[in-house]
Formats: sequence, C-alpha cells, structure tokens
Amino acid sequence: MPDVKHFDPDLVLEQVVRLFWERGADVTGIAQVVEATGLSRSSLYATFGGKEQLQAAALRRYLQRRSRPVLEALAADESGLPAVAAFFERLVAARCTGEHARWGCLVTNTHTSAAREVAEIRQVLDAHHAALCAAMHAALQAARERGQLRPAMDLEAGAQTLALLAYGVNLRSRAGAEAAELTAGVRAVLDGFSDPTTTEER
Repeated sequence: MPDVKHFDPDLVLEQVVRLFWERGADVTGIAQVVEATGLSRSSLYATFGGKEQLQAAALRRYLQRRSRPVLEALAADESGLPAVAAFFERLVAARCTGEHARWGCLVTNTHTSAAREVAEIRQVLDAHHAALCAAMHAALQAARERGQLRPAMDLEAGAQTLALLAYGVNLRSRAGAEAAELTAGVRAVLDGFSDPTTTEER
C-alpha cells in the first residue's frame, strides 16, 4: 500500500514560509524546521526534498500567496503614479507595522542569501523580478498616458528603478528604518518621475 501522509503539506509549507521569512532560511537548520512543524526529518525529506528544495517551495508559496496578487493589482490599475504611490504606501506599512513588521520580504531576503546561487531558487527570483518590473512598467505606461510623467522618460529604466526601490524598502525596514524615512525616499523618487507641469494629484 502507498504511504499515507498524516499531515497537510500545504499547512506545513505555510509554517516553513513563516519560519524562513522571520528568521532567515540560511540560519534556519532542518532541526528547527522539524521543531516548528512537528514532523520528522524523513517526512520532510520524503515530501519536499532537501533543504534547498524546501526553500524553493516556500519561496514559490510566498510569491503565490503574497506577491502575485499585489503585482497583478498594480498592473491592472490605470491610475498611473497614484497606483505606484499606493503600492509603496502599503509596502512600507506592511514592513514597519503589524504581524510581520521588520521581517522584510522573503524574496528580497533570499536575494541576499547564499541560496540565490541555487539554480532552482535563482529561477524563482528571476521570474519574480521580471513580474515586478512588468507591473511597474504597466503602471508607468498608464502614468504616461495620463500625462503624469516628465517628458522623454525611459519607462524600462523607470520600472527597474522602482523595482530596486521596493527591494531597498524591504531591506531597510528589516534593518529597522522608520516608516517616515522610507516614505520620504519613495516620495523623492516619484517626484523625480513627475511632469512638473501637471496638476494631477498623486
């Protein structure tokens, strides 16, 4: 008879996401995963594979549940720069207050870890970066159509800049930066993107 799992893999993966997100996957050993989930090593390995495969699975789950809906909403919002400003306002709030305050972002944290060199994890990180830039580009395109951007702005470079800004917010918030400091930095970047002749509110 096939082995019957007496646990919910989805629930376990959510526990692992929280563990890696809060503590950092690099410094979290399998013994700590076993303690947090209540599973044996053999059950973890049989279900998810080794540490690298488990980390990749946790990263994909984080993107599916947390990042993808936000990026899809940003890409679909046609308000332009106000949509970008709202994205960063929510990002700063999430990183500095509430249940996950000072945890940073699991994706950004992984970019700074040794696991970024693992091919499977690198593929996930690159796909996320492409999706982040695409959502920012869509928002900037809407801003251009509404006359909000300074003339001749390079949308590709602007989208990359906003992606880097998001990573910076994630890293600085985890390091303890205050929300006001992060918000001021975001505002300065968006002010630099704006057409000074437009009167539309951001």
